[in-house]
Amino acid sequence: MTQNSTPSSDVIIVGGGLNGPALALACAHAGLSVTLIDSLPQTARASDAFDGRGYALSLSSQRLLKAIGIWDKAAAHAQEILDVKVTDGKPGEGPAPFMLEFRDGEIDESPMGYMVEDRYLRQAFLAALDRQARITQIEGTVTAQQVDAHGAKVTLSDGTVLSGRLIVGCDGRKSGTAERAGIGRTGWGYGQTALVCAIAHELPHHGCAHQFFLPSGPLAILPLPGNQSSIVWTEKDKMAGDIQALSDADYMAVLKPRFGGFLGDISLVGHRFAYPLNITLANKFYAPRVALVGDAAHGMHPISGQGLNAGLKDVAALTEVIVDAHRRGEDIGRADVLARYSQWRHFDVATMALMTDSFNKLFSNDNPILRIARDMGMGVVNSITGLRRAAIREAAGVNGDLPKLLQGRAL
Repeated sequence: MTQNSTPSSDVIIVGGGLNGPALALACAHAGLSVTLIDSLPQTARASDAFDGRGYALSLSSQRLLKAIGIWDKAAAHAQEILDVKVTDGKPGEGPAPFMLEFRDGEIDESPMGYMVEDRYLRQAFLAALDRQARITQIEGTVTAQQVDAHGAKVTLSDGTVLSGRLIVGCDGRKSGTAERAGIGRTGWGYGQTALVCAIAHELPHHGCAHQFFLPSGPLAILPLPGNQSSIVWTEKDKMAGDIQALSDADYMAVLKPRFGGFLGDISLVGHRFAYPLNITLANKFYAPRVALVGDAAHGMHPISGQGLNAGLKDVAALTEVIVDAHRRGEDIGRADVLARYSQWRHFDVATMALMTDSFNKLFSNDNPILRIARDMGMGVVNSITGLRRAAIREAAGVNGDLPKLLQGRAL
């Protein structure tokens, strides 16, 4: 096949979900040239149809989106998260007497976070990408990549060759970028599936998010604008498959005893989705002239709702590292430059992976001794102001050594 050569850019990003466009915009705002490759045509990514999928964005993620020019468009469709209640229980029995509650106003930063539907985030990203002259958008599938001391190249399925100084894989848990770079993965399945949908309810949610731990896995109820909420409902694989195969009416009949009546009558809105759950961590976050971001680097259980937030932390850290290197005259694809990114993110990611894995094992069971221990533990944390505020700051994403973009600062 004849190869078609294209102009080079500083950064080649493989993957056009949410992390890829966020990284492209962050780099472009800082003066780097970017080529963003997405295997999906733009028309498939620009749907404005409601499907119920949404993201819980931490306050620090919201700051990043504002810094890269996304937030103003998405904000009109965002729901503030003003309260988070974490409880334990069984279907049909209601919550245990002890709970953990995070309330807005307990820390200086407010609100703790926002819920935004997938469709509105994608529309905001597409509009911003189209406005940014430093970003070249390409529809295609990467079939090969090469790196050497002078640069990097990727080859698309139509024979087009793109060149740059750094390749960034934002191409998901089965990252072809990581595989081609020889980066292995460690992980395992949970035997659980997340059932995702949206519901309408009679009573207002008042911006409160709920995490209800059931023996089969957590049920997250996340507030959307109006009297609607996004549901992430975890069940064992076999049960989840059986539930997903039900009619809408029978599906809701299974959900309602788990959900309870605190929001009045509920009804299904939009589509239903099912996602098998696993943990998968790249053994390294970089190779010569290759870096991994988001699910390409780490995929975790959604128990903490931090999947996209963790990816945006990667975006902020990698952008700051390579922009600082570029301004000092360093080669942004060199291994010692990318090692700085890995050092910044690897411990945080490993800690979060361990936490989500441990929480899932601790709560996804009906062991009476563990139930007593975890309920008492939540009660203790809830009763100690300092511990509760530390947990709120962690949920808001404002703890630790934050990259500038997560602080709302320009690079």
